[in-house]
Amino acid sequence: MDKNIMIDELLNAWEETYKKGQLTFWVFLALQESNKCMEEIKEFVEKASEGTMTCEEQSLYRNLRKFQNLDIVAYDSRKVSKGPDRKYYYLTPTGKELFKRFVERNIMIFTKESIINLLTQ
Repeated sequence: MDKNIMIDELLNAWEETYKKGQLTFWVFLALQESNKCMEEIKEFVEKASEGTMTCEEQSLYRNLRKFQNLDIVAYDSRKVSKGPDRKYYYLTPTGKELFKRFVERNIMIFTKESIINLLTQ
């Protein structure tokens, strides 16, 4: 097997696993910015990740329902000109604290000079 093909296959498999674990982070990041409806969350994730992350609405709904049950995410219903009320999701105080601690423990490590040096070699 060609080495480049093998690396591409391994990279694709790694990214697929990585992306599945990152959906919650990207959803919380979107809601950290502002309250958002489902479409806006999806657009935020795709734009902020520069297209490397996409998400299906079914996955988003499942993710949001799980966190609603844990009182980490909540929503307000808003009237729209046409159709049913639209749900605007937001992080609860517990959700904001959870996100803050996650970022401190798992994201801010990438701002350390020693890690940046390794990433940019």
